[in-house]
Amino acid sequence: MYYVYIIQNERKEIYTGYTSDLRKRLVEHNNGHVKSTKYHRWSLVYYEAYKSEKDARIRELQLKTSSGSKRWLKERIKNSLNS
Repeated sequence: MYYVYIIQNERKEIYTGYTSDLRKRLVEHNNGHVKSTKYHRWSLVYYEAYKSEKDARIRELQLKTSSGSKRWLKERIKNSLNS
């Protein structure tokens, strides 16, 4: 399985990515192994699962580049983001 995920830090900033091992990737984010998320603590707020890596990559790119997709998803998970 491949996962598209959204994590949020203590400053309410969000990061979108994809991985084949969601638990391991979250540990990497929190242990400073990912340059763009290095200096914060991150919590998983949302994920989607895909059988195909290509589908996961396409969805991640869609969320990162399409403001409409990201805006719709943020509205859908607004309570999770505000927690």
